[in-house]
Amino acid sequence: MTTDMLNPHATAAQIRPAVVADYNAVETLLSASGLPLDGVREALLGLVVAESSGTIVGVAGLEVCGEHALLRSVAVAPEWRSRGLGRALVARVISDAEARGVAALYLLTTTAEEYFPHFGFTQVARDDVPVDVQRSGEFRAVCPTTATVMRREGKPATG
Repeated sequence: MTTDMLNPHATAAQIRPAVVADYNAVETLLSASGLPLDGVREALLGLVVAESSGTIVGVAGLEVCGEHALLRSVAVAPEWRSRGLGRALVARVISDAEARGVAALYLLTTTAEEYFPHFGFTQVARDDVPVDVQRSGEFRAVCPTTATVMRREGKPATG
C-alpha cells in the first residue's frame, strides 16, 4: 500500500494484479497519459494496477518475452503524481520480474529516460536488444524507432 508522504491522511492506493474488469479503466488512464493501447488487452493479466476507492489511479506492466521481459504501460493519474505511486508500481513490476528469474528487463520511452536510471536501467542501443524482446509488438510496431531503449539486468529467482 502506498500513501501520500506529504499528507498522511490522504486516501491510500492499493497495488494489485489487474483483472479483466479493469480493462476499460486501464485503457482510459493510458490514453489520458498519451501511451499506446496496442497489445494492452493481450498483456492485461501481466499488469498491476493501483486502486483507490474503487478507481484505477495507476498502472504498470510486465510483458514476458522468453527469458527477458518488457516494462510497459506505466501511467499514474495526474492527481496521484509526485506521491511515490509510480515508483511503487515500477518497483512491483521489477520485483515480479526478479521472482520469475527474468534475465533482463527492457523498456522503451520517449519521455522518461531520466526517471528510470533510479531503478537501475541504463540506455542501450536497439541492436543490443535480444531477439525475443525485438519480436514483441511493443518493440516492433507500437513505440517509435526514436524511443530510448533501456535495460536493467535481472537477478536470478531464489527458491
